[in-house]
Amino acid sequence: MCARLGADPRGATLLRFTNNAVYALADRPLVVRIVGTPALRYRAPKVVRLARHLQRRGVPAVRLATGVDQPVRVGQHLATVWERVPETGRRATPGELADLLHALHEAGPPDGGADVWEPLSDVRSRVNAGSAELTATDREFLLDRCDELETKAAELEFPLARTLVHGDAHVGNVIVGPEGPVLCDFDSACVGPPEWDLVPVAVGRERFGDPPSGQAALAERYGFDVTSWEGFDVLRGLRELKLATSVLPTADRDAGVRREAHRRIADLKAGKLHHRWARYRAG
Repeated sequence: MCARLGADPRGATLLRFTNNAVYALADRPLVVRIVGTPALRYRAPKVVRLARHLQRRGVPAVRLATGVDQPVRVGQHLATVWERVPETGRRATPGELADLLHALHEAGPPDGGADVWEPLSDVRSRVNAGSAELTATDREFLLDRCDELETKAAELEFPLARTLVHGDAHVGNVIVGPEGPVLCDFDSACVGPPEWDLVPVAVGRERFGDPPSGQAALAERYGFDVTSWEGFDVLRGLRELKLATSVLPTADRDAGVRREAHRRIADLKAGKLHHRWARYRAG
């Protein structure tokens, strides 16, 4: 990848690796995001289109590197290359996330449209791609749970108008730079219900023990409390199923991530709604 960019790979820092290997280059202010598994490579061209749309609409978001034909393909691998946002060391607040979501939702979908909200299509793909990680019983449970939740979601009446949504909207997908907070990670972006973007912070309170004040701040700043809506339990179930399976295709690369994924699946099977989860931290 670096040879294609005319960059030096020496000293590159691995920032994270769950579904993507994200590297910050040492010799220039660029971030290279390499898709980590073949099952998810279809996302890269979509992310490029969306990033260009957000830039045109002035939505505060990470920007693609200029002068690079994207996505970048090297052999069977796909990557996107981004301008690195200088980090200030400050974590975004839920209120700031709410402001960014307002801007994103108001931008609407790009010309030519975007993927339609199908929150469990990637779960099914991961369950199949991660079959070596799952017992037959686990696999059957997860696919049956997909069927159950999809049926319930189809019956919901959403109070907010559909628009472009981020799909994985939590403060970890916001970078606070010198010029303010910007959104990142558009792998799950689609046209769907804005309520979906308000669920991750609420589930963070329930599953990760995040402060309740965060959910309250998001609801107040955005102007809608998703936890008070009758459809929240269904959306929570969708979100938790995604959180439990998101790393299955790459779980064998990190023992800690693998243990946490299996613990989450076990909790879902046992109906344990109040067990705390730990966030995935790949080594």
